[in-house]
Amino acid sequence: MGFTAENPGVLTTIQDEGRYGYEQFGMSPAGPMDLKAFRTANLLVGNDPGESALEATVLGPTLRFDQSNVIAVTGADMGPVLNGQPCPMYQAVAVKAGDQLRLGAAKTGCHSYLAFAGGLDVPQVMGSRATALQNQVGGYQGRKLAKGDQVGFRAPNTALAAPRIAPVPAPAGKEVTIRVILGPQDDMFTKEGINAFLSQPYTVSKDFDRMGCRLEGAVIQHKTDGNIISDGMVTGAIQVPTSGQPIIMLAERQTVGGYTKIATVISADLPLVGQRKTGDVIRFQAVTVEEAHRLWREFTQELEDLKGQLDRPQTVQSQPAQSQAAQPVGITYKVTVNGRTHQVQVVKHS
Repeated sequence: MGFTAENPGVLTTIQDEGRYGYEQFGMSPAGPMDLKAFRTANLLVGNDPGESALEATVLGPTLRFDQSNVIAVTGADMGPVLNGQPCPMYQAVAVKAGDQLRLGAAKTGCHSYLAFAGGLDVPQVMGSRATALQNQVGGYQGRKLAKGDQVGFRAPNTALAAPRIAPVPAPAGKEVTIRVILGPQDDMFTKEGINAFLSQPYTVSKDFDRMGCRLEGAVIQHKTDGNIISDGMVTGAIQVPTSGQPIIMLAERQTVGGYTKIATVISADLPLVGQRKTGDVIRFQAVTVEEAHRLWREFTQELEDLKGQLDRPQTVQSQPAQSQAAQPVGITYKVTVNGRTHQVQVVKHS
């Protein structure tokens, strides 16, 4: 067994990168609200970036470990505490059977991620372990964690080389700019409506969950009304019903919708939306498809670079001995020159 939930928190679910290929049957993809923090947590513990992990919302869980493993906490700062002592975030941390990890209320952001080396032992449903709450599928019995739930580790690994540390991102603050691609129904809005959408601030309302984020602010004016024949939905689509108040569709969005969609949040900025909470302010900025592609390449490259750094050997291995004579012992340093990092070994010969 891996851990027992002594306190489940407000909304703690098991997620992986999502369940795709079933939207024609009305199945939401689910997956993490902050893909970047989610992948980072998995890389820190040596997993594939899409491995199953926990997502905690607003107020995190308290877990009692029943088996030793390596963990990492990323995303919203919920002040993690391990056995009564602060537990570092964005760092691989070894835990033992009997240890207790407690996550509190989010000081910054909204969603925190807890990854476990080897992933979580829950069944795959339609090729994914992600919890889809709306469909009651995946994760732990298709629901959020409850007190007393026990979840196993699939392949725990306590032998990860240390240290495994990632840069801690600066908090985004209460107001963020989210980049979007206009369309597909932007032609159904007046010029004044488009200008309001791109120039005015919008506040995250209390109506915000894994399905979508309803915003409050300047009315976005339609040419007629906000109704269309229902068509396909994507994560990040921004619906504007006749009321003129936008709704950003998120991880557990419906698969089709009958409201006009003025724009779509670019994939690289979805993590920013996922970390918003009630009262935060969002502004929108239109970009081109080409710019969105460039930003996504940068997003994925940053994670690839992190994986390369974490997996790079920390010491330089000596060549196999040619004789029984003692080999020189060296000290390895990391030296950065013109932005490139090199490993240099200084050897003292007797």
